[in-house]
Amino acid sequence: MLDIFVAPFSDNQFMAQALLAGVLVSVACAIAGTFIVLRGLAFIGDALAHGVLPGIAVAMLLGFPGLMGAALGAAVMIGGVTLITQRSRLSSDTAIGLLFVGMLALGVVIVSRSGSFSGDLTRILFGELLGISWGDIAVQLIATLAIAAIAAICARPFMLMAFDPEQAQVAGFSSKKYHYLMMLLIAATIIFSFQTVGTLLVFGLLIAPAGAGALLASRVGAMMAWAAGFGTLSMYAGLLISYHFNLAAGAAVILVATAIFFTVFTIQNLQTRKQQRQAHSEEAASG
Repeated sequence: MLDIFVAPFSDNQFMAQALLAGVLVSVACAIAGTFIVLRGLAFIGDALAHGVLPGIAVAMLLGFPGLMGAALGAAVMIGGVTLITQRSRLSSDTAIGLLFVGMLALGVVIVSRSGSFSGDLTRILFGELLGISWGDIAVQLIATLAIAAIAAICARPFMLMAFDPEQAQVAGFSSKKYHYLMMLLIAATIIFSFQTVGTLLVFGLLIAPAGAGALLASRVGAMMAWAAGFGTLSMYAGLLISYHFNLAAGAAVILVATAIFFTVFTIQNLQTRKQQRQAHSEEAASG
């Protein structure tokens, strides 16, 4: 019975490497995803995850690394949003929406012009979780450590901005500076995670585990720990399901992550209702 849960990873190097890379991605996404959930930045996170598509497509067509193209696409997204909001009366949501659809459409146009791009497109959108090399794992490890270091160094201003941006300014931290630094942190997480789980699925790992963590924790550190744990569990269970049932690995991981969120959500609601019923019963008995 134990072989069902262990053998796929002990007998197959590609599965073990996929799990290791997935754990690193889960930790990076837990850190960035916590700030996305706390600050309500899901829209910009989604836009960045999709907005890097044209950059990756151009890079691959020209023979450059996909990471370079992803970085360029993210820079265009962040720079474009900044330019529109600073030089017009439009809100940041409007700017994000415009660039989101524009960059996504541009990516589709670029892909449609190349007849031999279908395999690369699948890799961009859904990642290569089962084709991860040790070199990819090394890059992801360095990126995850860098993301964790930035989050640790900027912990205080990031937390102040998450709960009260004005208080961050009063405490002597530049809200604008740390906002853009947080955007760069989120962008870096997406850029270095897309080759593992793809641009369409990385957003799920940013939101679902962090959302479940937010339901269980009242402190930022605990929320990140829960998110990393749920992300790691999603990776393990998703890979296991994909192996035994011959399913797409990346999609299976995100489905598990989503299922975990709704399980936590349901349990939390049932517990809240139970507590409310007990409180009403105690009030009725005392009255």
